[in-house]
Amino acid sequence: MFSGLAVYLLLQETNRIISIRQKYLGSQTSTTDRTIRLSGIPPEMGSEEKIREFVEGLQIGKIESVTLCRDWRELDHLIDERLDILYRLERAWTKHLGSEQVKSNMNSLPFAVPQPRSSSLISDGDSERIQLLSESGRAHVSNYASKRPTVRIWYGPFKLRYKNIDAIDYYEEKLRIIDENIHAAREKEYRPTELAFVTMESIAASQMVVQTILDPHPMRLLARLAPAPADVVWKNTYLPRSRRMMQSWFITGVIGFLTVFWSALLVPFAYLLDLETLHKVFPQLADMLLRHAVLKSLVQTSLPTLVLSLLNVSVPYLYNWLSNHQGMMSRADVELSVISKNFFFSFFNLFLVFTVFGTATTFIGFLGKLRGVFKDASTIALALAQTLEGFAPFYINLIILQGVGLFPFRLLELGSVVLYPINFLTATTPRDYAELSTPPTFSYGYSIPQTILILIICVVYSVFPSSWLICLFGLVYFTVGRFIYKYQLLYAMNHHPHSTGRAWPMICNRVLVGMMFFQLAMIGVLSLRKAITWSLLLVPLLGATVWFSYFFARSYEPLMKFIALKSIDRDRPGSGDISPSPSATFSPPSGLDRDVLSIRFGGQELGLRLKKYVNPSLVVPLHDVWLPGHTVTRDTQNHGSLNNGV
Repeated sequence: MFSGLAVYLLLQETNRIISIRQKYLGSQTSTTDRTIRLSGIPPEMGSEEKIREFVEGLQIGKIESVTLCRDWRELDHLIDERLDILYRLERAWTKHLGSEQVKSNMNSLPFAVPQPRSSSLISDGDSERIQLLSESGRAHVSNYASKRPTVRIWYGPFKLRYKNIDAIDYYEEKLRIIDENIHAAREKEYRPTELAFVTMESIAASQMVVQTILDPHPMRLLARLAPAPADVVWKNTYLPRSRRMMQSWFITGVIGFLTVFWSALLVPFAYLLDLETLHKVFPQLADMLLRHAVLKSLVQTSLPTLVLSLLNVSVPYLYNWLSNHQGMMSRADVELSVISKNFFFSFFNLFLVFTVFGTATTFIGFLGKLRGVFKDASTIALALAQTLEGFAPFYINLIILQGVGLFPFRLLELGSVVLYPINFLTATTPRDYAELSTPPTFSYGYSIPQTILILIICVVYSVFPSSWLICLFGLVYFTVGRFIYKYQLLYAMNHHPHSTGRAWPMICNRVLVGMMFFQLAMIGVLSLRKAITWSLLLVPLLGATVWFSYFFARSYEPLMKFIALKSIDRDRPGSGDISPSPSATFSPPSGLDRDVLSIRFGGQELGLRLKKYVNPSLVVPLHDVWLPGHTVTRDTQNHGSLNNGV
């Protein structure tokens, strides 16, 4: 009955999400929904014209535009180098003019554009100020008593000699030179890669292309759904497919090894929690624990919970860094990968290791019984039930710590609060002060895996009459978490909803895994109660759950990935055969448009939003320095973009 109710609620929520998703995406005319990612392009088709001719020759639909990815690494390196020079120049000017904090303004942007400076550099100090400051700003500099900063330049054989020169002149000259190099690099022709973004004139055509086999040869001309233009990780588009596959499999193997490695670290640590083992290693400590009941309870209950909770908080950051080096094409794919990897870590180390193997403290005894247990497959559920009952106190402590102990720190955003004074004291330029007010980004990869694990623990332990405290504190966990996550998402943190619901099938699959463990535990509990007949009757239910997971993947997951042709509103431009053909590369932030995610450079977010599939290094405006006392509004920013030809 419980399994049937759980499946019913799961399908009900899935149908609701599918209905909202199909209705919303079917009514859109965004470039993202009309674009496919074409990979495995052979060398003989390495041009936009040949790709257009091939796709239109399939007679599926007409093409609006084709963006063939090229090896823009040289240009990306120049842009990164320019950001570093710009930051050093701003620090030099701030040191000369004096630091001034930027007041919080809803209409101001981190990237401010003063009056455009001349492309030439005159060594005279007054001419330098004329290039960078207005009339009012020049008066401020002329009356300022601070000396202009200097920078040490090494030269000569083996760089053994040095001289001190004016830092502002030096970095201004470097900025002028690199701007010329960037303009020249933007005009160069680069080697094409095997990847292209093809924008169709209708959503229906793009949805048919991504669900069709285009070429009879394996691994050639594979059509996939394209991410939003600003969501593309362009540095990974330059990599050959073989390199991306090697990176992906290597990182996956490293994460699998690390997951087992964390378990190996916990096993000897947990040995110390057994007084018999502890007495062999540290007899004085074991005797002291026997004399002090409170200290013994602390070491055997609170200490493992605290260690595992800290591990559960810190390890996901490592997995996130590894996922970003896996060669994925979009940040949405990285986010989904982080969800999967972090859940595997939490589920394996906090559930499987402690339930299937007993715990590390009873691991030696379990190994002695392991051969006898697996001689009869029917005793697996019985062993699982016996283990689960013994570890109810551990999971009670874990849920209490996560829900009551750590959730308030999530609400406080302790990391941001602790780092704020440090960043404030080290901030020097107006850009540094403006970035202090940037809210943190909400990461689903850090929150969803732990929530699913707590749900699985509550479901599995709901079959034990003596484990009602787990369900009670699980209710507290989800009640508190609902308000905290709602507050973070709506008011306190930035988040980029660009995966269009693809995380929901991952959540459902992991909930179904939890249901299978719940049914195994139920079979074991009935066996402990000598209800052998009833336990055998539950075995087909376990098989039905496995079948349902396969049915769910075949029937529901495609609707969470694609847009049904019936859902497309053909009365809207761009949905049928007519395309709006937007000509603007950039647009200001607006509404729920999936095309207009923010562009990020060097960890900084621009107010501009990319609407076409083009490498931002090719079109992003080359902003000038941000001087103390100078800000710019969004209108000025957009006007500056238009003046730069984008």
